Formats: sequence, C-alpha cells, structure tokens
Amino acid sequence: MVFDLSLTPPEPRPTDSAMRRALRRARDGVTLDQTEAAVLLHARGAWLDELLDIAARVRGAHQAAEGQDGIVTYASNVFIPLTRLCRDRCHYCTFATVPGKVDAAFLERDEVLEIARSGAAMGCKEALFTLGDRPEERWPAAREWLTERGFDTTVDYVRACAIDVLEETGLLPHLNPGVLSWEELTRLRPVAPSMGMMLETTAERLWSERGGPHYGSPDKNPAVRLRAITDAGRVGIPFTTGILVGIGETLAERADSLLAIRGLAKQYRHIQEVIVQNFRAKPDTAMRATPDADIHDLAATVAVARLVLPPGVSVQAPPNLVGSEHELLLRAGIDDWGGVSPVTPDHVNPERPWPQIEELRNWTEQAGFELRERLTAYPRFVRSATQWLDARVSEHVRALAAPDGLAAPGAAPAGLPWQEPDGGADSGGRVDLHTEIDSSGRTTDRRGDFDTVYGDWVELRAQLPARGAPERLAGDVHAGLRLAAEDPAALLDERHTDAAMALITADGAALDELTELADQLRAEVSGSDVTYVVNRNINFSNVCYVGCRFCAFAQRERDADAFRLSIDEVATRAGEAWDVGATEVCMQGGIDPKLPVTYYADIVRAIKARLPGMHVHAFSPMEVVSAAAKAGVSVAEWLTELRDAGLDSIPGTAAEILDDDVRWVLTKGKLPAATWVDVVSTAHRLGIRSSSTMMYGHVDHPGHWLGHFRTLAAVQDTARAAGAPGFTEFVALPFVHRSAPIYLAGLARTGPSWRDNRAVHAFARLALHGRIDNIQCSWVKLGDDGTAGVLKGGANDLGGTLMEETISRMAGSEHGSQRTVEQLAKMAALAGRPARQRGTLYERISPTVPQS
Repeated sequence: MVFDLSLTPPEPRPTDSAMRRALRRARDGVTLDQTEAAVLLHARGAWLDELLDIAARVRGAHQAAEGQDGIVTYASNVFIPLTRLCRDRCHYCTFATVPGKVDAAFLERDEVLEIARSGAAMGCKEALFTLGDRPEERWPAAREWLTERGFDTTVDYVRACAIDVLEETGLLPHLNPGVLSWEELTRLRPVAPSMGMMLETTAERLWSERGGPHYGSPDKNPAVRLRAITDAGRVGIPFTTGILVGIGETLAERADSLLAIRGLAKQYRHIQEVIVQNFRAKPDTAMRATPDADIHDLAATVAVARLVLPPGVSVQAPPNLVGSEHELLLRAGIDDWGGVSPVTPDHVNPERPWPQIEELRNWTEQAGFELRERLTAYPRFVRSATQWLDARVSEHVRALAAPDGLAAPGAAPAGLPWQEPDGGADSGGRVDLHTEIDSSGRTTDRRGDFDTVYGDWVELRAQLPARGAPERLAGDVHAGLRLAAEDPAALLDERHTDAAMALITADGAALDELTELADQLRAEVSGSDVTYVVNRNINFSNVCYVGCRFCAFAQRERDADAFRLSIDEVATRAGEAWDVGATEVCMQGGIDPKLPVTYYADIVRAIKARLPGMHVHAFSPMEVVSAAAKAGVSVAEWLTELRDAGLDSIPGTAAEILDDDVRWVLTKGKLPAATWVDVVSTAHRLGIRSSSTMMYGHVDHPGHWLGHFRTLAAVQDTARAAGAPGFTEFVALPFVHRSAPIYLAGLARTGPSWRDNRAVHAFARLALHGRIDNIQCSWVKLGDDGTAGVLKGGANDLGGTLMEETISRMAGSEHGSQRTVEQLAKMAALAGRPARQRGTLYERISPTVPQS
C-alpha cells in the first residue's frame, strides 16, 4: 500500500486580522480555543517570531512554577526493544517487522538485563521499554514464544522484565507497550514509575480511510488511544504522550490533537510531557515519498503546544530528528530533550543517532539555559510519590532522586528488592475515628488535596450526563403497573423500557400503587419478618488516592483524619464484636498504597484463627482488582487465596451506577463497570457469594437506574446458569451529599428525593423478582422514619447493627453509626412488622442477642 497524499484536504490560510487576534490573545494569556490554535499553527516569518517569543515566556512561567527556573531537562536511558513484532501496520514505521526478519519474537530476559546493566554501568537511570502492540494476537510465533516461557500475554512478560530490571540494575522502567486497558495499566503500575504512548493524531480519517498512514492498524484508532491515555489518568500513572507532525493531518486536526491532550492533562493531571515529533520519511515504507515535516511547521507546533498545554506539562522535541535546528526548538518553548542514550541506538529511528550529552549541554547553555538530568517520572510526581508511585518502586526512585525531584548528580543505579516497605500494616493516625465521628466529628469538611486529587472540576462539568426524567405517559404507567402485577421481572426486558421508565419515575397515586404492589410481592417472597444481621463494620484504612468524587471517607496519609489499622487491631475489633453477639464482620478500606499485598488475606486468617465461626464479609471489587494487580495475579487467583484464607463473601459495593458515563464523573479512577461485573462474576463462579448495590441521587437519572438493574440481572443470570447462587441481596444506597467532594464542588444534587427512595426500593423488589429475593434498605442513610417507609414498599431487610460506621458519617449522614437489636426492632415495628435476626447469607439462625 502507498500512502495517498490526496487524503489531506487543502486548508485556507487565515487572514492577517485572525492571526493578529490569535497572537494578541496568546500574549494576554487567554486560554486558546481550537480555531485560535489552528490559526497560530500557520504562523511564519515575523508572525512566527512573535509566536515563539510568547511561547518562550509561557515556558519560563511553567519552569518557575515547577521550581526549575531556567532548566531544560533530559533523561539518560537505554532503549530496550523488547519485541519488534506488532499487530499494527503503520505505513511510516520500520521498527515493526515480521517474524522472519528477527532472530526471536522477543528479547530473552537475560538479553534485557544485559542491555540494562550496560546502561547502569554508564550512569543511565532509565530503561525505555519499547515494543509492538499485542504481537501475539497477530503472529503465532509471538504467541508460542510467550507460552513456552509461561506467559499468557505480552503485558505479563513486560511486567516480569520490568521487575528484573528494578531488582538487578536499579534502572527505572519507562514502559511503552501501546494501547492498554484499565486492568492492564493497573497491573503494570506497580513495576514502573511512568509509562507512555503517543496519541499521534485525533484525525480519524487517517486511520479509517484506505491509503491513510494508520489504515489497517487497530490500535491507531484515535478513540482507542484517547481511551487508553484517559485510563492511565484514572489509574494515576505519570504519563508521556505526544503528536506526530506531518503524517497527513490538517492544521485544524493537529490543533484538535493538542486540545484533546490538554483536556486530559487538566482532568487527570497525569500527563507529564507532550512530545512534538516531526515526521521523517524512511525508505522501504509506504510513506517513503512523503515530504519530511517542515522545520518551521514543527517550531510553530511546539510553540502552540506550549501555549495550550496547562502548567506542569513539559514540551519535548526529539533532538536527533531536527538536524541542526536545536536553537529554534528552544526558542519555540521546549523544556525537555527527551531520552538520550549513550549506550543504545534509537531503534525507532536508527538512521538518526542520538546526540552526545555534551552536545545537548552545549546547545542548551548557548541558549541561556542549564541542562539537568531528570528521571522517568518528572519532579512533581517524584515529590508526590505517595500519590503517584507504587510503594515498591518508590525506593528505587528515591535512590536516584535529588530533593528537587530531578536526578541526583552522581547517583549510580543499583539493584534493589522490588518489595513493599516495612510498616505498612502498623496501626497509625486517627484510629479512634470510628467512635469520635459521632462525638467530635471530622476535623475539616474536606481532605487537604481537594483541589487536585479529583481532577479539574471545570473540565468535569462538561462531562455531566444530561439530567431530567422522560415524559410520563398515562398509557405507559398503566402498562407498567399491569406488568408489575402479572410478570414483574419482565420490567427489565428491553421491549418494556417505556413501561419500566414510567414506573421508576412514577409519583402520586401511581407511585402509591407501585409501592403497594412491591409490598405485596415482598410478603409473598420474604414473609412478614424484617431481617437483620448482628455485625460490625471494620474500616481498616481510609488512606486512598483513587479520587472518588462522591467519597468523603478517603484521606491523604498526612491528613488529620487519616488512619490505618494493624492486623492485630482488626482481629481485636472482630473479637469485641463476637463477644457481644456479632456473627459477621464487614471489612472494607481505602486503596491504601502502603498496605502490604499480603494484608488482605492476613486479616482474614487472623480473624478466623481467633473466631472460626465469624462470617467474614470483606473487600469490594475495587479492593479485589487492585490487590490482584499489586500481587501480579489474576482476580480468580486472588479470590481463591482469600477464599482459602477464610473469606466467606464479598460486598457488592464500588458499583455506584454501572454505567461508565456516570462512573467517570463520580470517580476519577475506580474500576470500570465491566471490570466490576467481571470481579463479581468471578467470585460467584468460585462459590463466593456477594451482595449487590446501587448508589443513586447524585449526577444520575432514572434511565441509569434501569440500566443498572438490567446489569445486575444479567450477572445473576450468569451465576445461576453456572449453578451458583450469586447475589444474596440488593442494597439501595441513597447518596449522602453534605461532605461529598462532588457536591462541595457544585456538580451533584443534594441526594435523592423521598419519591426517588420509594420508587427505587419498590422497583428493585419488582424488577429483580425471581433473581434477588432480598431488598435491603440503609438505615444509616435513610434514618428511622425513612427506613420504615421503604419497609412498607418492598424492602424486607435492615442490614446490620454495624457497631461502627465511618463512610456515610464522614459524608455527613446524620443517623448515627450503630443500632442495637432493640432499636432495629423498633424500626421494624414502625412498619408494622416483626424483626428477626439472620445470618449473612440470609439463613435462619438462633438469636445471638435476644430482643428485650
């Protein structure tokens, strides 16, 4: 295939007045839009000189803000071409090849270490892993090579090699494995301080149209690449990305690409540098006759990148691709030269050798700057290592870092164990928060990094789902009520969407009839008893940097309200609960980066060793998938270990709303909906039962609730088809707004209305009929009167006594953190029904705490 130059449409040049206006706005520091950025990309001659001057001033402000005034950086690295096989077919690339042209599908691990050791001996600090995308999915030779060595995927092999490099050489891996999923990024984060992937372009036509440079390359779909970069932000990985200049994109499309990166950088704050790389034609490629990118075009693009990108994001241009025009790039606003290797060639551009570091120093100093070496992760990430770096690579980074976060002069890399630091399982912080939350309360209404940990609130506002319920038609309401009476589970069928939506948004007499039908069905299925479990919640840590915007529980480690419990303290609290009649402990915590990966199974074993009869209900799907990734094992393997340690069931929390359009507003980095489904389904397959939940009343609407119920039904159908009982109950969780960050930022509403609460509980009873028999209400969130109200409209279970409850109370719930058996019985009596103690799996048990 030959690249088709006609794919690039002609672009009119902007008028002088448009150029003057764009330059004036840039000079005044106004945020540029796509049109203005595209205009500036046309700048040449005197216009270009002015553009470069403006960009240089902005670069200076960026350097000063980062504490690097007058400093231009570079990284000293070795280039590790782990595999040159790739499933993509980029028409300008000579790095990717076919199995017959390489000695082996991958470098062996000892070959990787040989390269890394040679770099360490020369003082390099970075191991740049570059490889093709998922070669095993195209090439049998790659698949066979991996299988013979015990690896399922390229990602598994990358992880193993990165650990080898850390332990044997001390070099810091920077991973470029191409497009990855949220799960794969989570799996690789513990083994590398940084990762990267070029966006290249947002011009979809260059991928989708025959003759385009990315045609036939599944991983070059711009939407796929943007999703991967976004997921890197959600996972919290310092990330490098960039664009290619001159591959057939228009200037408007180039501006689009830069603004797409700007949006992600502002939202997740994870993009550390943007590479502006000029296309250089290579022989033996389909684009061999395509002209090289013009150097002034490159300079203008560098300058515009500097102007549109937010502070904290560096701009880089590869020094080996620009001939002798290094001074021009410095004028244009770069503040980083990228990776330069004194040992290995640039395997992507082997015909253009790296400059020597002394050459870089001379070019930099002649332009009036100081050259400093940096690490793979930029200084702001190094200085905030607890949030951005896994604890097992933090020591490797610290060994090579100066106090300012740049590379320490003279620091020599040396292998260090890839292991968790000591002390992560010790009790510390405000360990009595579970009791003090009801007396002295929380110290402040928000955590100390409120303005940064959740991303950019302005950018987030643009992502809010459309609100408002659909118009209710009388015919739909009547059809829905008739269906609810005759075949309630059919409400979840797609063909009955209008009827279902009419019921879930019903009010007045229709809502009364809905709740009456739900209560009648509850009586048929569950009888008159209102059940409860005598249990204790144990939140073992609230240290977390995931950035859930609805969560007021999570804290930074240094915040006044942060705490972490030792294994012994957790077991002691479980023992205290057992002594007063508890049959269950429910354990969940923040995704604490300092908790040892063994902690989860160890607290289960500690409880079971002391209290063999205690039911351990623990670890949300988010905790499961995060811990499995840290351990480097599959979710199934991790759950199997927990089950064998004594785990009895898992809470189906972390669900919120199982619609990613809502989830990515509610949370910066929690697991996607599909991953939640996979974790819960895996647990069911392994014989581990779970609850199911839905948190509602924030940025969602009733259509999302219906979709959520359909997802839960599908998960339960899967479990039943496999012979597993699956879900024990559905728990409706009204959003508590008072201290929730997303409410404090003005994006969420004040929780669900009473109408919403009645409708959700009633609809759950009807729509989940035959799949989930138990509908639980949350007295913590509803209060006594609200609880009694939904008990009259479909709910049959009160949950537990709790003994301690910190998550909802930190968010501002006003209904306390514990209830006695007598108090729960009074709640049931408000609904005109008796209360009965149960076990976690809804089995009948003799009362352990008699009602007075």
